[in-house]
Amino acid sequence: MKQLKLPQYSFRITGKEGNEMILDPLRKKYVKLTPEEWVRQNFVQYLISEGKYPPGLIGIEVLFKFNKLKRRVDILVHDRTGNPILIVECKSPDIKIDEDVCEQIATYNMKYKVPYLIVTNGIHHYAFTIDHQAMKFEYLLVIPLYEDIIESHV
Repeated sequence: MKQLKLPQYSFRITGKEGNEMILDPLRKKYVKLTPEEWVRQNFVQYLISEGKYPPGLIGIEVLFKFNKLKRRVDILVHDRTGNPILIVECKSPDIKIDEDVCEQIATYNMKYKVPYLIVTNGIHHYAFTIDHQAMKFEYLLVIPLYEDIIESHV
């Protein structure tokens, strides 16, 4: 798999080349190792290890309905009371983070109305905060720590 601009983490990978499976410790099962899944697994480990996000408050590929269509949020983080506070959209390293990707996560956020969004392809990471009442968003210079999100969310 492609080297990402994230710290290196250890993963359990099984299967033959082209048919590998990676253990998702949060879903407690092996899933197909695609380039997007590689980004997702690395970014989850980044959130847990560097951002101090509690693993029990992170959902992976959370299914929801939007306009009668089934959608999946790559990573959905909750606060300690169970309210969603962050959505992360992961793309393959070969996918450019562009307006379409930002529109996709914005559409997902119409359902959840979280104050924080992150888009990443493992190489480029963009974080921003949303003020839903003022209908404004602001790019963040760093990916926020869990405690920072919780403190500003209260």
